Amino acid sequence: MDEDTSYCEPTEVTAVTKPAEGPYAECVLCRKPTEYPESTRGITLCPVCEWHEAQRTACSG
Repeated sequence: MDEDTSYCEPTEVTAVTKPAEGPYAECVLCRKPTEYPESTRGITLCPVCEWHEAQRTACSG
């Protein structure tokens, strides 16, 4: 392993993308507004449902 490379070095912080400006797509699970514009294709989830889905996926092993 190269001594100059460390896995603990901080990475660059990138700018946070600005959420879309309404109208927002509905979450397909709970019907609450998401952070995605209505024009987004595919399944859209609100932040809470995205978190729950990520937990289920991580635990499905």
